Amino acid sequence: MTPVADTTVGKTDTTVGKTDAADKTGPAEYAPPAAWRSHGTARRSTHTLRLRVSAVLVAVTVLAVLLVPPLVQLDQQAVDLAAKLLPPSWSHPAGTDDVGRDLLLRCVYGLRVSLLVGVVAALTATVIGTAVGAAAGSLGGWADRLIMRVVDTLSSVPHLLLGIFIVAMFRPGVWPVVISVALTHWLSTARIVRAEVLSLRSRPYIDAAVSGGASRWRVTVRHLLPGVLPQAGLAAVLMVPHAMWHESALSFLGLGLPTHTASLGTLIQGARGSLLAGQWWPTLFPGLFLIIPTLAIAGLAGVWRERINPRRRSELML
Repeated sequence: MTPVADTTVGKTDTTVGKTDAADKTGPAEYAPPAAWRSHGTARRSTHTLRLRVSAVLVAVTVLAVLLVPPLVQLDQQAVDLAAKLLPPSWSHPAGTDDVGRDLLLRCVYGLRVSLLVGVVAALTATVIGTAVGAAAGSLGGWADRLIMRVVDTLSSVPHLLLGIFIVAMFRPGVWPVVISVALTHWLSTARIVRAEVLSLRSRPYIDAAVSGGASRWRVTVRHLLPGVLPQAGLAAVLMVPHAMWHESALSFLGLGLPTHTASLGTLIQGARGSLLAGQWWPTLFPGLFLIIPTLAIAGLAGVWRERINPRRRSELML
């Protein structure tokens, strides 16, 4: 009987040893999740930093275009040939142009015009695209196919070429540029809204509303349109910098705003001769006034996209 007792004790000791070993190795098995959580914290910190920087830049842009013109009592069209093409200094932080006008003030006025064109054109294009996309998605059948074939046909024409054709029918001015940009940028919004409407149509609450006797118009207005508003709003925000670049391209080609009107496109167009002569500031500062607001708005739109997209939100929370 004694050998049997010894064997049992040995087995028990072996089990205890395995348990102790498992306890020692336990924390090492949970090390990767801790590292993953720290990686997720770094991603959230980067996300927060991008949001704050973008919000500050957008706020500075809006305050500049709203407050600088009424507060600064200077004529941005005042010509001073004795001070033409001066480099950046304390008196002229962005230098002067080829006729002695303060370039920083001209850039603020140009940003004001470009931002006005971008916002109004983006809102108009979003309204058109949302209406067309919602109609195509809610009607379905042959109406959906006809509408989307029209959208595909217009999408096959380059935006800039179609915009030039539209602007050429009017006299140079702000509103022809707004109409041109709006009529060439609603196509992508229509596709996004249509896809979202088709996704919402398969939801149970839509079937319940139809079974309850709700008309197609009521279902579209009360249930489908509120569901696509976040995507439509995101499309509008993303369209603002795109519209600004489109307006600048038209003005650079001499087809948008009159040459005496300060916009970022006309400023860059008028600085071509100075750049060839070695004066870099008349081209650099209007370009920065176009690029920085574009990146800021795109940063805010990226944060918005991550908020309304559950998959991207779940990735950020890892």
